[in-house]
Parts: sequence; C-alpha cells; structure tokens
Amino acid sequence: MRSEVKIVFGPGREVELVVDGSEVLSFEAARRWLDEQFVKHGCEAIRGAGKVLIADKVLGIAAAVGPAAFDDAAFALDYARATTGALSKARLRVDVPGLTLSY
Repeated sequence: MRSEVKIVFGPGREVELVVDGSEVLSFEAARRWLDEQFVKHGCEAIRGAGKVLIADKVLGIAAAVGPAAFDDAAFALDYARATTGALSKARLRVDVPGLTLSY
C-alpha cells in the first residue's frame, strides 16, 4: 500500500510526496523523527497552552522548512515516512497557510 502526502504552501505552491507502505516508519520512530525536526528547526507550539500535538509538529516543520526543503529527496522521503507513520493515514493534506491537516 502506498501513502500520499500533499503539502500546500499557497496557491500553486504544492508538494506531493508518495511513499511505499513498506517504507513508513513505526509510530515510535516517526514520533522521534518529528520531535527531532521540530526542535532542530526552532518550531514553536501553535496552541497557547503549550501542548504540542503530532499534527502541530507536522504543520510546524513544513512551515519552518518551507517548500525548498522538499527539493532534498532524502528530507522529503523522511517527512513522508514520518508523517504517515505517526498519523497512520494513507492520504494526508498539510495546509501550511490554513494551519490544517486533513486525511
């Protein structure tokens, strides 16, 4: 089974990633990768309470790195592997300007 991740940065600025199901990270490995990237890129909690949800990390990382980071095939693959593994969804849409994540 393959998974698809679409990241929307604005009108006409979308990145589409496809990852084979066998490449998807386990939940723990995916969460660890997202945690590391969230800290590495200086992301901050979206919610005022300070609690950071997995969805917030997925959005925050995409917003912090921007569309150019997804030109790096290794980063793009890792992002797709981690997001699909952490959220257990085969199709994801990450809307950076709208701060929404849909399945």
